[in-house]
Amino acid sequence: MENRLRELREKQGLTQEDLAAKVGVSRQTIISLEKGKYNPSILLAHQLAGIFGLLIEDVFIFEEEGK
Repeated sequence: MENRLRELREKQGLTQEDLAAKVGVSRQTIISLEKGKYNPSILLAHQLAGIFGLLIEDVFIFEEEGK
């Protein structure tokens, strides 16, 4: 799943460590999310979107398989 986490994080001047601390995960989790190697739980996606004042679908780009 693609996402805009890195772009949004950098716009706000947050490090990966800062963002991780705000949502209670490890820096490695943020790295994996930004690289698209990990899909967040709905709770984590909601928390991350909330930090940026956006909806989940504005941060995470879901594309159905086969399209």
